Amino acid sequence: MTLLLDRGTEIDNARKYSSEVVEKLRALLQAGAPADPDPHRKGFYDVKNGSRMFYIHVSPGGKVWLLASWLKPPTSPAIDQAGFARA
Repeated sequence: MTLLLDRGTEIDNARKYSSEVVEKLRALLQAGAPADPDPHRKGFYDVKNGSRMFYIHVSPGGKVWLLASWLKPPTSPAIDQAGFARA
């Protein structure tokens, strides 16, 4: 799914991430960010951006809570049984 939020949407940075991380999230959400809804919590999403992930909550009033952000580990190439990397 895609999350698209208005320019004036407030982002609460409860964990004190750098302003760079918050602004990256803001830009993503204003452009339309690919997101996966949390199947156990209404209004909670994993937002993807290249190597960075965000876990957010969008309140019924539209406020965004940045709850977590992390860098995804780099993916290694698949190795076949002979020990050679597959392309």
